[in-house]
Amino acid sequence: MNVIEIKNLTKNYGKSRGIEDISFNVEDREVFGFIGPNGAGKSTTIRTLLGLIYPASGAATIFGKSCIDNPEIRKDIGYLPSEVFYYDKMRVIDLLKYSASFYNKDCTKRINELAEIMDLNLKKRIDDLSFGNKKKVGIVQGLLHEPKLIILDEPTSGLDPLMQQRFFELLVQENNKGATIFFSSHILSEVQKMCHRVAFIKEGKIIKLEKMSTLKESAYKKVKVEAKNHIEKDYFKMSGVNNLEVNGNIANFIFNGNINSVMKKITDLELYNVWVDDPDLEEIFLHYYAKED
Repeated sequence: MNVIEIKNLTKNYGKSRGIEDISFNVEDREVFGFIGPNGAGKSTTIRTLLGLIYPASGAATIFGKSCIDNPEIRKDIGYLPSEVFYYDKMRVIDLLKYSASFYNKDCTKRINELAEIMDLNLKKRIDDLSFGNKKKVGIVQGLLHEPKLIILDEPTSGLDPLMQQRFFELLVQENNKGATIFFSSHILSEVQKMCHRVAFIKEGKIIKLEKMSTLKESAYKKVKVEAKNHIEKDYFKMSGVNNLEVNGNIANFIFNGNINSVMKKITDLELYNVWVDDPDLEEIFLHYYAKED
């Protein structure tokens, strides 16, 4: 079953680009990564999903219901925006209790548990909090009602490394309990830790949708060659070579294809050394972007 279904979704801001003809789905209990640089269209997609803005064309559903005409689906969604803004004069606990009141359930125990995990002082006023602590409030607010779908837009900005790790552990717990997670980020290491599948978005368009396991197990190789003599700039310009950098007697590139063809080029050189390794997700991501330019 698909928790989220997006089909040919388009949203423009006058002459400015938003998103164009986006289609994908997110399966039940999946952790789905939505990856792209700032301004790629991640937040526009999420705001359309939440019914905060209307699309120009296309359709989006959550739990099988249209995101536009069914506000009741929001009671089962937990949302953390990239930036959080609150009433400054309120205490944290009062803000969270006010949020909990919309769900007609006693969330006191849950609030205390989440606050302890995230090391959040519930007695402080909002205007006394740092940006990172305000982000913790947003995390607790988004999870206090134990939502079936968790939508996160750049969730770790402002969190220190320890809190990031605790946050990821918390998400794993929620996923194990049955929550589906839609995770927007431009930080590839976050996605590599968490996600089952990933969609790459560039300039409002999906350029790749892939299983994380497939990306990790792909035939991509990271190659570094150190020769005894100068390497010509075009020496490794061949099919399958991407992100090529040549500096004197050293060449670096990502290779995808028949490894024998590139090894023949390498062995024709007099070598000091050669390294062949698996690229990380960020290097694969940059490769996809380079192909689209």
